[in-house]
Amino acid sequence: MAEIKKIATRESYGNALVELGKKYDNLYVLDADLAAATKTNIFRKVFPERHIDCGIAESNMMGVAAGLSTTGIVPFVSTFAMFASGRAYEQVRNSIGYPHLNVKIGATHAGISVGEDGATHQCNEDIALMRTIPGMVVINPSDDAEARAAVEAAYKYDGPVYMRFGRLAVPVFNDNPDYKFEIGKGVVLREGKDVSIIATGLCVSASLEAADKLAEFGISAEVVNIHTIKPLDEALIVEEAKKTRKIVTVEEHSVIGGLGGAVAETLSEKCPTEMLRIGIKDLYGESGKAVDLLKKYGLDFEGIFSSVKEFVKR
Repeated sequence: MAEIKKIATRESYGNALVELGKKYDNLYVLDADLAAATKTNIFRKVFPERHIDCGIAESNMMGVAAGLSTTGIVPFVSTFAMFASGRAYEQVRNSIGYPHLNVKIGATHAGISVGEDGATHQCNEDIALMRTIPGMVVINPSDDAEARAAVEAAYKYDGPVYMRFGRLAVPVFNDNPDYKFEIGKGVVLREGKDVSIIATGLCVSASLEAADKLAEFGISAEVVNIHTIKPLDEALIVEEAKKTRKIVTVEEHSVIGGLGGAVAETLSEKCPTEMLRIGIKDLYGESGKAVDLLKKYGLDFEGIFSSVKEFVKR
């Protein structure tokens, strides 16, 4: 059996910036003294004149990006998710969101898969925070192919975009000729009739694996990839609810305000449905190996399998 290729989406981000930089000379990259970690150093090596290191001053960096965007430059602001959505929230809201400027935020090292860096750096709240900013697009790609496509889509979109990238290498499964990325459109990856597993980010591949195991127990699980949390593909969510009548959301994020919250909001208004949210409960993360943390918090394929099986059978 061939070994599955795994790539961290933060690397996909760095590589995508280089490819886009070759096509668009108005693409600039800003970083906050973390270029080696965010992988924007890949862009810096090729386009040093278009890479700006703002130092450990994330809030100021958002202001610089806002100013640059008014000159026709398309700035990609890069730092850890904890700093982009947390430390610089006010500047993102007031300097980028409020005037609806054409700034793209590349937030890496999101979720508990940051691992040994611990609770202070494991941002499980960023999607919730960014969702609340009017007009902000929020994207959480599931693999290398999707991350690259998301970066290009963000460049072409006129307005603020928040993109979430991970530290952990994840399986590549979207690298097929017919793959198409469209902001605001979910993708049905596997057909099923008993339950719909709606996943985002690194949890998508684990959900597909869980669906395979569920099939062994006679449970037909549909798997949907929601790469864009905002705008949410509400039509697809409602369609899934009507089809299977059981919805499970899976995310490496707090169950409060993230994908689960967004889906619950939609269904409560348009199609009340029995639902289970799998994610980080009302908890902080902890230091440990990424794979061990995903297992402990029930976000590996075995945890997802067990939770969905219990939900369907109860």
